[in-house]
Amino acid sequence: MPRFAANLSMLFRELPVLERPAAARDAGFAGVEILFPYDEPGHLIRQALDRAGLPLILINTPPPNWTGGDRGFAAIPGGEERFRHDFRRALRYAQVLGARHIHVMAGVAGGLEARDTFIRNLAWAAATAPEQPLTIEPINTHDMPGYFLDDFDLAAEVLDTVGAPNLALQFDAYHAHRITGDVMGTWAAHGHRAAHVQVAGYPGRHEPAGGEIDYPAFFARLDSDGYAGFVSGEYAPEGRTGDGIGWIT
Repeated sequence: MPRFAANLSMLFRELPVLERPAAARDAGFAGVEILFPYDEPGHLIRQALDRAGLPLILINTPPPNWTGGDRGFAAIPGGEERFRHDFRRALRYAQVLGARHIHVMAGVAGGLEARDTFIRNLAWAAATAPEQPLTIEPINTHDMPGYFLDDFDLAAEVLDTVGAPNLALQFDAYHAHRITGDVMGTWAAHGHRAAHVQVAGYPGRHEPAGGEIDYPAFFARLDSDGYAGFVSGEYAPEGRTGDGIGWIT
């Protein structure tokens, strides 16, 4: 079985943020991710992580909140200065927290100018922080209308064009299902580019168990392919988080 992480922005929300790392550890998770940690002082989050003894696998950039704010600036023509400002802030948090990956969000945009902007910004970010692993993630436009990076083939093209060793794919099986309807086939085509994996059930984006995505088969495929990264539960629990974590055992 893969190593599982808990997305603390979506799981254990019945607890204060700084108590969630310990709850994730007690539930059996081996790591955590936090979408946007910027509302809490970084040193307090780091202390909570250290007390729990869990690594922080991933944070997102940019800082705006994820419940209605902007969805990134990396592909927004004319937004280069905002992107660079936000990336530097994310980088500072990643260094304080020991975050293994920063997910660079593209934002709502479209067309060739957006593609070229995305590529330039990613190349700048990868060169600015060559020791910091970065990811990009295709996100379905049902959940995030207008999001630029809405296709796995486009992500592959961008990764190949940038060609940075510290830039990789973030593979979310829920988004893959909504984009292609074929999680296993999409992984077969693009999984070799992935440095981080996220999961949620479909329909409903609840626990990754049952539903239309065969997660036992997907996890077995990750093992057989030698995937060495974490698999993070990024879903909305149907009830209390602890009542629905049987999928990690």
